[in-house]
Amino acid sequence: MYYNEHFHTIKTLANSNFSHNPKNLILMIADGVGLGHISAARIANKGKLNLDHCKYIGLMGTRASNEFITDSAAAATAIATGVKTKNGAVGVDPQYKPLPNLREILEQRGLKTGLVACCSITEATPAAFIAHQQERMLHEAIAGDFMDTEIDFFFGNGREHFIDREDGIDLSLRLAAKGYEVLESIEDLPYVNHGKVAGLMTECPGVDRGRGDYLESVTKEAIRILKKGENGFFLMVEGSQIDWAAHDNDTATTVKELLDFDKCLGEVLEFAARDGETLVVVTSDHETGGMTIHDGDEKSGKVEGAFTTVMHTGVMVPVFAFGPQAEQFIGIYENTDLFQRLKKSILQTEKGLVSVS
Repeated sequence: MYYNEHFHTIKTLANSNFSHNPKNLILMIADGVGLGHISAARIANKGKLNLDHCKYIGLMGTRASNEFITDSAAAATAIATGVKTKNGAVGVDPQYKPLPNLREILEQRGLKTGLVACCSITEATPAAFIAHQQERMLHEAIAGDFMDTEIDFFFGNGREHFIDREDGIDLSLRLAAKGYEVLESIEDLPYVNHGKVAGLMTECPGVDRGRGDYLESVTKEAIRILKKGENGFFLMVEGSQIDWAAHDNDTATTVKELLDFDKCLGEVLEFAARDGETLVVVTSDHETGGMTIHDGDEKSGKVEGAFTTVMHTGVMVPVFAFGPQAEQFIGIYENTDLFQRLKKSILQTEKGLVSVS
């Protein structure tokens, strides 16, 4: 049982006149989150979340190509590329053929792109928007794949995969040579006013172990930098450690991590409401733990959660949308179709869908 003592205030959003088509796309992935997790966090925060602002809601299937229960690599690859693949594979099809991902497609169309995570930036979910590898555990190879992109902003831990490598190559030097500001912490981030940013930290602890407002702060800075692009931007933000807490069947930490994600979402929605040209889509890669609620009290923030497993499950996960084209995300569909809806929404013109390879 968990009693929340740190309620956060829900953002009051500006009344928005959204453009017909979005210029920017922010994809928020709450790793491992299902309706049980959301219910727990909502009860713990006195019955309200920033997520409540997202009125257009769908449900998404998550199975992998080779198993009913997906892992994060296959699930994120399906969202990022529109193709289901084998568990463990990142950015490749079941025959390990590289697949173009959404970030690459939008980069080619002139949008600025970014990734933010509170885990290693080479972990499965962010990697699916960068890498093309047969196995998610090939962290050094995934780090190497960053050298083949023009991504404008990325921030997470996993510094060792870039600088303390078996091949002896210091990729941070190569990033600097490509024009990146290579940062080891978020302290210098507010002083970066232009150019590309590579945030490579040595660790990113849990929210109740000193992480502070990292996710919210870095996401805010990412938006500040990326929105300077004339053609719009794409940003993927992952609440990485919700999944870890659910694997541990730890109700308190699961709720804390999801509330931290919701505070970050509040910052994103506040920007999108003011901007009027930004589509925000919130979802999960899969459900972890089979979480449900046995008791709760919205006045005190009491939550009694329970779990059916320490592994992932096969239940559908929710999709929430806010902003221009948000209505396109209503319905029941597979994670591969989420990719198609994201691509269609951001690449529309007045005459319809822009043709992309």
